[in-house]
Amino acid sequence: MVTAHRRGTGTNQEAVRRHNLSTLLRQVHLAPGPVSRAELTSAMGLNRSTIAGLVAELVELGLTESTAARTAPRQGAGRPSQGVGVADDGPYVVAVDLGVDRVTAARVGLGGRIRARVQARVHDDREAWRVAADIAGLVRRVVVDAPPVSSLAGIGLAVPGMVRRRDGMVRLAPNLGWSDVSPGPMVLAALGVEVPLRVGNDADLGALSEHHRGVGIDIDDLVYVSGNVGVGAGVVSGGVPLAGAGGYAGEVGHLALSPADRACHCGARGCWETAVGGHVIARTIGCADDEVAELDLVLERYDVAPPGLDDVGRELGEGLAGIVNVLNPQVVVMGGYFRSLFRLVPDDVRAGFEATALTAPLESVSLALPGLDGDSVLLGAAELAFEPLLADPAGVLATALPDAARALGSGAVTPA
Repeated sequence: MVTAHRRGTGTNQEAVRRHNLSTLLRQVHLAPGPVSRAELTSAMGLNRSTIAGLVAELVELGLTESTAARTAPRQGAGRPSQGVGVADDGPYVVAVDLGVDRVTAARVGLGGRIRARVQARVHDDREAWRVAADIAGLVRRVVVDAPPVSSLAGIGLAVPGMVRRRDGMVRLAPNLGWSDVSPGPMVLAALGVEVPLRVGNDADLGALSEHHRGVGIDIDDLVYVSGNVGVGAGVVSGGVPLAGAGGYAGEVGHLALSPADRACHCGARGCWETAVGGHVIARTIGCADDEVAELDLVLERYDVAPPGLDDVGRELGEGLAGIVNVLNPQVVVMGGYFRSLFRLVPDDVRAGFEATALTAPLESVSLALPGLDGDSVLLGAAELAFEPLLADPAGVLATALPDAARALGSGAVTPA
């Protein structure tokens, strides 16, 4: 699908050209497959010769390639419009999804294509420098089989905590035991190279990817609620991510929605997380503490909900209703272990939801599972890392890390 964009309003031709180059690459990157030049001409409001020139420049940069196949029905006489797709051996990013007990890293190409991934457990002590060293090791492993002609354009790191937007500092990640930690510089120090690295909140990035590639395509108002031991939410409002003044919006797990006698890891009492958090669900189903990080997989083993899970489902629905009452989204996406929980107790979640939501916002909202399955946060981290390249393709490629496998060392990798 191609979406319309307004032409740039730069003060000179070079600014306009750079804007158009960025817009065209973004169109191709977000499309589910090759895009015809005719579609690009229509969406961008430019003439065919200008589109041809922009495509040629992106091909020269190694970002896109032309395809012989048409992607839209032919209209009128003349030759069919060529398709434009992302280059298979073009630049890539490394996306990292840091959980409380496990971390996943993937090499992701333009178009959101996962080329390789690895996963490891987080050190029990969760010391930031140890976690950063583990992440660096995973980054090395996923780049080892990258084509030598490809370059590493950046790294995106998703963290389950409050991330300061301007510099990526994790102000608070209670389930990791982190306070005022800057993981980005630690990872780069462990890698020993200078690569653009951006840090974001996991739920925010889940919302971003579901909006671009998942169940939220063409939906401008969306909430992605993430169950990852703790509970957080990412919000897209009017088609734009809602971050707040410092980047801390969406900490719904710490709304006071539960009885005040329940202590939360954040230091407060009565947080919603104390009713629907991972440790609560684990205790309800008799799951061992060391399995909380894989709670989604544990819940998948059940064909029928174990006793007590219906109550958790109702409390989940009631909390979701509160979010809907405040934000009035079109879709609420249940990510993380909430995917598996909803499968087991859908009627209880809906009962709590419908009993608590106000009539007006309830009429325009639906509950949904992620369109990207368990990769929403990982692909969101990739989008975060790709953003500078999409904004300035030529400028970023001039400083991207070529032959990253040699620069970072090597290790075994599991193909995606």
